[in-house]
Order: sequence, then structure tokens, then C-alpha cells
Amino acid sequence: MTVLAEKGWHVEAPLRRGEDVRAAAAGVDLLLITTPDDAIRRVAQAVEPNEHTVVAHAAGAQSLDPLQPHPRRASLHPLTSVPDPVVGAERLRNGCCFAVDGDPLVTELVAELGGRAFRVAPEDRVLYHAAAAIAANHLVALMGQVERVAAQAGLPLEAYLALAEQTLANVRRLGPAAALTGPVARGDWATVARHLAALPPEEAAGYRAMADLATRLVAGGPSNTESLAEEVA
Repeated sequence: MTVLAEKGWHVEAPLRRGEDVRAAAAGVDLLLITTPDDAIRRVAQAVEPNEHTVVAHAAGAQSLDPLQPHPRRASLHPLTSVPDPVVGAERLRNGCCFAVDGDPLVTELVAELGGRAFRVAPEDRVLYHAAAAIAANHLVALMGQVERVAAQAGLPLEAYLALAEQTLANVRRLGPAAALTGPVARGDWATVARHLAALPPEEAAGYRAMADLATRLVAGGPSNTESLAEEVA
């Protein structure tokens, strides 16, 4: 990682797929496994254990168990979006949050990066990572739906980006429930039904799911799934 090198760490060249990893833990303080989740256990077992080396992974949904039999194990998962190496490096330099566990060396590493470390219990790792996927991946998927639906009305995605940015700013300032606006927040189910009637069938299911989630933010608001079905019918 170039960011670590900037902080004075000596970073060895990464080992690639198919290379011999048996001696990867020799002569280093930290070995970071950044393979897909399902490959972590296989790679860790292929590396000869070293009592002086911390072997860590960067998977958000995994506990330390896949790193056995290494005596010093850890994990650090950056809670940030990394669409490419350049953007990722910049975000790691700017106070990124990390979910950490295991050997305290990874907490020291986060501190040197100027980041913030927090611990997620092993039994909560999957839920933690699911929330991260919702916050990042699902948000992108929703904006993809915005792009498709807007295009059918003759508008570009660009027209809606400021609205999305303002909404996230409202969530940061007020919290999700207070930031909710629009027909669901007003209880205007007739408008929601008109939206559903106008949307192509392949887009309606996603809209309906989001409208159902929005009802959970309305204080004391009952689910309107049945009334929505009646309106659309």
C-alpha cells in the first residue's frame, strides 16, 4: 500500500495469484491477505506460521477464524468506498474508519494512517458488513434505477445528483427518520400508487420495496402494503 509507505512503513511487493506464498510471513511484521473472502482460509493455510508475524485480512464479513493456524491474527476492514486505487488511497489518507479485531498492531496501523478504529464482535461481523453493503452498493443500485427511470422521462442522471447529495446531507444532520420527505412521509399513498402505475414492471418491485422501508421511518406509521395493492389494483 502506497499510503503505508508514505507513513514510513517498508512495504514489500504484493504476491499475486499463483505465486508461492509459503514464506510470505517470514521477515515481516504484518502480512495482509486481500483475496476474495472465500480464498482467505486457503491462502492462510498455505502460509507457514511465524510467531512474530501478524497475519490479517481485510474482509468485513469474516471473523479471525479463517486465519488459523497463525498465532497472531487480526483483521482491518476500511469502511469506505474504493472504486479504484487512486480514489481508495486518497480516502485512506483522510480519517477513514476501520473495523478491527485481533492483534493490536492493526490498531496502531490505523492510528498511523490518521484513521479511526472500532471493534466489531465476531458474531456481528456479517451484519456490520451487510449494513456497509446497503450504505454503498445498494445506494449505487438505487441511483442506477434513478438513471433508468429519469431517462424514460427524457432527463439525465445529472439532474438528480444534487437532490441525492442534499438528501445525504440531511441524513447526516438530522438522522434518517427526520430527513425523510416525499409522499410516504406525507402519507400520500395515492401519489405512491400513481408512481407504481407509471413505472415499468421491472422497476416497480424496487420502488415498492423502498416505499415499504420508508414507512418504517414514519413515526407510528403502519405498513401500507395492503392499501398500496388496493390503490394499484
